Amino acid sequence: MSPKSSPRTPASPRLPSLKRRERASDNRTAGSPAPLTFRPIHTRRAFEEICERIREQLALGVLKPGDKLPPERDLAQQLGVSRNVLREALRSLEMAGVLRLRKGVKGGAFVQRGDTGRMKDVMRDMLSLGTISVRELSEARIHVLELVVRLACANAREADFAALEANIERTDLATREGRLLDRVECSREFYKVLAAATGNKVIAMILDSVTEIHMRFVYAKVASSGVAMPRLAERRRQFLSALRERNVTSASRLMRAHLEAVQRMLEQDPGAMSLQVALAEIQPGIRR
Repeated sequence: MSPKSSPRTPASPRLPSLKRRERASDNRTAGSPAPLTFRPIHTRRAFEEICERIREQLALGVLKPGDKLPPERDLAQQLGVSRNVLREALRSLEMAGVLRLRKGVKGGAFVQRGDTGRMKDVMRDMLSLGTISVRELSEARIHVLELVVRLACANAREADFAALEANIERTDLATREGRLLDRVECSREFYKVLAAATGNKVIAMILDSVTEIHMRFVYAKVASSGVAMPRLAERRRQFLSALRERNVTSASRLMRAHLEAVQRMLEQDPGAMSLQVALAEIQPGIRR
């Protein structure tokens, strides 16, 4: 007789490790980072792609200022887009100052020569958004003008001197006739001519943009109080004399003294230096 076999102990069911479950629970309750996730990829909008294609042709020199783009129907067909999408792209490039859209028989989309004045809008937007302050703007203008004076002393031509002299004569006449707001416009033009005398379009564009907003403060101050810088034409003539002599030290000293005097005049009236003044739509016309 075969020996009686001993009864087998039943195997315990396989259960998840208690320690493993505890660790997972501890990680969740300890504020561990959420699982890594990615947002879906979205392709660029069609009109943005069209703008980029046209800008590429400009960069390569295939398109030049004054060139006319192909007719709307042909261009839409080449790009494989609807005419509505193409029009959206063209309008966007027009707002950016790249294209000029004309209507009519001889109309179409033409490449612009570039609108340097658009930087003024950028500067105003930065003021509106609080990215830059009025004080920073005034400070930057002083430093930029130091560079402008130095370059103008080196690069100004006789035509630049003649333009500055004519401007000073108009300033003098406006002063004697009591047309102080017109005199402010003469000042705006003076800095534009001086910037052009540097021979550097980038520096001229920067100065023009900061001067445009700064002259709004001056205009508001003169318009509200009737107070203006005394002996302005005389100071301008002294500066022009130093500029003609290519005397950087003297020209820079005279310019800085004038700018500091203007700043003191403005700071006497806190309202004249308010952000609202800088952003106001002031477009006075000069009477000659």
